[in-house]
Amino acid sequence: MALSEKVFWKIYAGVLGAATLVISQKLVTKAWEAATGDEPPDPNDPETPLAPAVSWAIASGLGVGISQLVMNRFVQRRWLKNMGHRAPGGLTNKLDLKKK
Repeated sequence: MALSEKVFWKIYAGVLGAATLVISQKLVTKAWEAATGDEPPDPNDPETPLAPAVSWAIASGLGVGISQLVMNRFVQRRWLKNMGHRAPGGLTNKLDLKKK
């Protein structure tokens, strides 16, 4: 595998990952506003009640995490289809318990 292919992969996955993060944060915020009628609470504000702070943390974490998973799978499939082989280095899950 050529060095330029590895660099291209890092740029490709990085740009799509960053775009996915920004878009998913905006979508989760809009979904929260549509569901509750309020802006998301600031979970770090000591005056924010615990229940809404925890609810927002869970909702935003799930929303962003699921969108990153979908993006990772999409990028991997697209790379395989266009290049004919798996991506160099792949995308790793930070919670993966298997030792490599």
